[in-house]
Order: sequence, then C-alpha cells, then structure tokens
Amino acid sequence: MFGIQILAFVFCIAGVGAMIGAITSNEWQVTTRASSVITATWIFQGLWMNCGGTALGSFHCRPHLTLFKVEGYIQACRALMIAAVSLGFFGSIFALVGMKCTKIGGSDRTKDKIACSAGVTFILSGLSSLTGCSLYAHRITSEYFDPNFVSQKYEFGIALFIGWAGAVLCLIGGSIFCCSMAERSKIQRKRNPYTGASSTMSFQTKVNSAAANLISNQGIPKHFDKNAYV
Repeated sequence: MFGIQILAFVFCIAGVGAMIGAITSNEWQVTTRASSVITATWIFQGLWMNCGGTALGSFHCRPHLTLFKVEGYIQACRALMIAAVSLGFFGSIFALVGMKCTKIGGSDRTKDKIACSAGVTFILSGLSSLTGCSLYAHRITSEYFDPNFVSQKYEFGIALFIGWAGAVLCLIGGSIFCCSMAERSKIQRKRNPYTGASSTMSFQTKVNSAAANLISNQGIPKHFDKNAYV
C-alpha cells in the first residue's frame, strides 16, 4: 500500500510540474516552415506573450498588453491551466496528509477519505490541463487546414505536449489513489465481517449459563421426574 501511494504521488507531482512548465512556456504555437519563405526567423506564441527569434539565437518577446484585447480561446486556456495548477497544489497537500507513510491526518479511516479526495482533485487537475491544451490545439488545427485563412499559420509548440503529458500523469496518479483506497476498503470489509447474529447467540448463551449456575448454587435440581409432585 505504501509503495502504490508513493508511486501515485510521484506521478502527480511530476504532472503538476509539467503543467507549471507548460503554462509558463511561450512555445504553445510556432510558425510553420511549410509556408514560410524566410526560414531564418520564426515566431512563437504563448498564453502570456508573443516572441520572435532568429537563427543567430536572438529573440524578442512582447507581452499581451491588455486583457480585453486577448482572444477568447487564450483567456479560456489561461483559466483552465491556472485551475489545473491550483487543483494540483491542493491535491498535493491532501496527498501528503492522507498517505499512510505520513504521521499526520488522524485515524486510518480519516486518512483514507483525505487520500481519496486527493485522487479526485488530481483527476480534476488533469482534466483541466487536458481541456486547455486540447482547446488551444483545436484552434491551431482549424486555422492550419482552413483554405480561407490567409494569415500566418502555426504548428503545435512543445508546451502543448508538456501540458498533455502533465495531464496524463495527474490522471494516472489520481486514479491510482482512488483505486488503492477502494481496494483497501474491500480488504477491510473481508477482514471484519458482520457478526451481529453470533453476538446475539453468545449473549443468549451467557444468559442461559448464568441461569444454570444460579439454579445449581441454590441447590435446586436441574431435572425433575414427572412423578415428583405426585
């Protein structure tokens, strides 16, 4: 159980780190070389700024100056990625409290609930990152294959793949947390079956034994002949 939880925690932490790297990267989309005449320069854009670079290694970045002029899909991707990182942060705290190898969190039942909550939080974090990266990728794809789109076309940047990888790691880690807690609950139910009927029988047996001892102590015979009172 300890090893499974540690493995899930490592997956989730790696996933959150990948999502942080993706949200801070400026390479969400890069100019395609297929339709570009000058290949010595290229443009790459991210959620927070646009950058241009040359083959000599120099580049210049310009941030998005105002929030209201940013396109809607970029704002949606920002919100989804920020939500993914925030959920991953809270999920990490829940996981540290709910793991069996830590000394905080209370009883085993309480720690199981906290660990299950951590798994659900990591799953939501992975889904948020997956949705944000997929939304951005859908915009790039629709513009690239649109014959009526005459502006500069872009291809997938490395940040999209990093965001997808982080989402998959969080989904795997969160699922392992939830499955391990469900398996532990099944094992506990098998070890502690319902003993209500046997407890009732033992109580009745104790009452009958106490009555028999009381009769014997008072000197009254336990068995009477049918002609005893004749």
